[in-house]
Amino acid sequence: MTTDNLQLVYTLLCDDVRLEMGNKISLMGIFQNIMVEKLPISLIKFAVVNHWRGSGNHQTEVRILSPDKGNLVVTSQPTEIELAPGGFTDNVSFFVNVVFPKPGTYWIQTLANAIILEEFPLIVTDAGTVNEMAPAEEITETVN
Repeated sequence: MTTDNLQLVYTLLCDDVRLEMGNKISLMGIFQNIMVEKLPISLIKFAVVNHWRGSGNHQTEVRILSPDKGNLVVTSQPTEIELAPGGFTDNVSFFVNVVFPKPGTYWIQTLANAIILEEFPLIVTDAGTVNEMAPAEEITETVN
């Protein structure tokens, strides 16, 4: 998760982000997966927040890929970030009216300087798909 004096420290998905006094950001509705009653679903708005550390000028981008990674669902506009040596910054990519047509594991990619630094799953499911899944086996663990 590092390239040319740039490190991606973390990525969060959330419903919205606000800039507060003192240059603080407030994150609303942090999530890891999307579960809805019925698919397809169009998300009115959500954000991908990337926290960067490093130095220099860099170009970042966020992409969301279909479960087979063959189709681009949506991509952010490339964003220029500038970091003083040892600096850090948060970059927020907003997405509006994104359609997830079917259940599956979609992929969130974060790129810097045209290099994929992180790729993680976003599971999108509906009530019907959850009900079809076999119940998880119970795991019992004893710690001595």
